[in-house]
Amino acid sequence: MRQSVLFPKTRKEAPKDAESINHKLLVRGGFIDQLMAGSWTLLPLGFKVITKINQIIREEMNAIGGQEVLMPLMHPKSIWNETGRWDSADEVMYKLKDTRDKEFALSFTHEEVFLDLVRKYLSSYKDLPIALYHFSTKFRNEPRARSGILRGREFMMKDLYSIHADEKDFWEFYEKAKDAYSRVFTRIGFDFRIVEASGGVFTDKHTHEFQALNANGEDTIYMCDNCDFAINKEIFVGKTGGKCQKCGKGKIMEHKGAVEIGNIFPFGTYYSERMKVYYADEKSRKKPVWFGSYGIGSTRNMGAWVEVSHDDKGIIWSKSISPFDAHLIELPGGNGKKVYEDLKKEGIDVLWDDREVGAGEKFVDSDLIGIPIRLVVSQKSGEKIELKERKSDKVEILSLEEVVKRCKKG
Repeated sequence: MRQSVLFPKTRKEAPKDAESINHKLLVRGGFIDQLMAGSWTLLPLGFKVITKINQIIREEMNAIGGQEVLMPLMHPKSIWNETGRWDSADEVMYKLKDTRDKEFALSFTHEEVFLDLVRKYLSSYKDLPIALYHFSTKFRNEPRARSGILRGREFMMKDLYSIHADEKDFWEFYEKAKDAYSRVFTRIGFDFRIVEASGGVFTDKHTHEFQALNANGEDTIYMCDNCDFAINKEIFVGKTGGKCQKCGKGKIMEHKGAVEIGNIFPFGTYYSERMKVYYADEKSRKKPVWFGSYGIGSTRNMGAWVEVSHDDKGIIWSKSISPFDAHLIELPGGNGKKVYEDLKKEGIDVLWDDREVGAGEKFVDSDLIGIPIRLVVSQKSGEKIELKERKSDKVEILSLEEVVKRCKKG
């Protein structure tokens, strides 16, 4: 893509009200725009990042048997009354009435909608298990929307929901989902831990969060320095420096500033019994299904990545979620158009800075936008191309063929 036509242009200054790093850099880089507190537009660069995050998630959900659907965002009051959450989740729900005085809620989650859907088609144990997921907008009445795109009132999320005939099958799938989430966050590039946590308005059972480390987040977690044990501050009982209750060898360490990037919830039969989601087993006995919910905030993950991967110049994207494979900068005397077209023929997705501005401005914008590989063509480079990785100061002079190999390298 030609940078001269990219919408919008970068900004030199961050918004005055921006406190978090992701707010400052994503707005300055032209990835997102704020409509109002907690509500964001994904601009072309931001939408490309989210598309890549969603594709990684989609591939891992499909790999464990998930089927993609799309469920409604406006829900009738009656369906929330079945589980009692019309009242119990009142603090986070946006509610409204139509001209006929019928009451509705905007989706803050989709457990009830999923269960209503599957009970229409469920009869026998032979229909189980069922696992459906979708990418959709969520609306949550955050009392103070802040931290940029990390904590919004409207955001994009992937929810996976599954129902099972018995507890054994449920927990087997729960572990598969946990492994799939680990693969998602590993592919994105996060340093993360799986943390035991409270269920909040979703369940009174303990759940599992996936927390990105080395971030400027809001969460405090306690984790073992020897094994994978980790627990959220909300439910932690113990003290820093104490012996790990799991391995008995390591010490418990406090980690401040973690960012939640995903969570999974075991519901048992609580919701299915209230919504009468039953099936007939092998002996024709009526039984409630076992139910679980698994969420990843796509837009939250974009913000979390910026929090953990940046420097004083701008964002540093991982190759897997970068909006482009390479950023081509054309300086006087360089044949940018030919190199751009040659790279495109090789399947390299390139942002070509063809603007008539100074070299300094081009380099500053390149560092701010944060594409992993920067290419420079100029009179000095001749037939060769200068290559520099965003996270390195080393500059290499390479042929087109060598550049293609580096851009395609996993």
